[in-house]
Amino acid sequence: MKHLLNSPMVKKMSSLHFVIAILFISTFYVTLCNLVFPEGSLLHVSDYTVSLLGKYLCYALLALAVDLVWGYCGILSLGHGAFFALGGYAMGMYLMRQIGDRGVYGNPELPDFMVFLNWTELPWYWAGSDNAFVMILLVFAGPGLLAYIFGSLAFRSRVSGVYLSIMTQAMTYALLLSFFRNEMGFGGNNGLTDFKEIFGFSLQSPNTKLALFIATAVALAIGYAISHFIVNSKMGRVVTAIRDAEDRVRFVGYKPQHYKVWIFVVSAMLAGVAGALYVPQVGIINPGEFSPLNSIEIVIWVAIGGRGTLYGALVGAVVVSYAKTRFTAIMPEAWLFGLGGLFVLVTLLLPKGLAGLVSNLMDKVDPPSKAKQSEDPALQATTAENK
Repeated sequence: MKHLLNSPMVKKMSSLHFVIAILFISTFYVTLCNLVFPEGSLLHVSDYTVSLLGKYLCYALLALAVDLVWGYCGILSLGHGAFFALGGYAMGMYLMRQIGDRGVYGNPELPDFMVFLNWTELPWYWAGSDNAFVMILLVFAGPGLLAYIFGSLAFRSRVSGVYLSIMTQAMTYALLLSFFRNEMGFGGNNGLTDFKEIFGFSLQSPNTKLALFIATAVALAIGYAISHFIVNSKMGRVVTAIRDAEDRVRFVGYKPQHYKVWIFVVSAMLAGVAGALYVPQVGIINPGEFSPLNSIEIVIWVAIGGRGTLYGALVGAVVVSYAKTRFTAIMPEAWLFGLGGLFVLVTLLLPKGLAGLVSNLMDKVDPPSKAKQSEDPALQATTAENK
């Protein structure tokens, strides 16, 4: 085992290459087992499992977005569920328009809930929602614009710590109450559902479900690559320095609020993409996705997986989501207690999460050199900028 870990190939392989390789192998395996092996075979992966795995990958992308701002910038956001839901609603609007006259009321222009509420025309903000390009634009622009406005106001006022966390939670709760209202034009408490097709392909088709799973895996790989590039860039080093010593970064001439807004907007867009891919795979989007409890659960994923590691966030999201699927079927009332207990145990026994546990095991196999010493984070950022 030690010889394997010390091999040149493993040492050269970065976390980026390793994660993308795992994603590629897993996606290929699921696709192969779904298409080649017949039902009843031990190796067959059912259509339901494909959709479930696609949902887990959406959660992984969402956790990655939270880890980017919390793990590397120190912004504990308890409102990222809002960005996730906004991306989902952008996709939901497009899918609702694709129903056409196949709805219950047969109206080619208005969704069923608007006909039921006696609306006579589409609201102005639904204009162009039947266009795929507009939908993709809204998936990025909706969460990104909200994050920019919120971040500009909060970070320039130097709001941080628990106060910022409370503000993000208040933001998502306000959106929850707003989207519950029928007058908002997003289906009220029922949300948007009864989707038929996406880009001309039936959502009930097994091939479409498989294609959505593959698209989600690709999006996660791209999102991970972008995040990996950011945290290893000069700007990423400044962001990490802000997390560790914001006052020092400010004193050497940087403006931390600009970097915070920038990383917050990128993170919100990643969450929006996760929401957009989530909706066609689960078949519904409603105001419940804005629930503050959902945003807290995302933070727990990151904490359990390993804050500030990127790959730890992915592992935490998949592991906890799978556990939720299993345990809510066995004892649904006890799941939240179990999740809370798991969070407490990880915080006490594994402060660096599952990724930290793996790192400790690796260090025992191959102890790091004592000569390696970490520099001051603000000095690292200044040195990187001057290169």
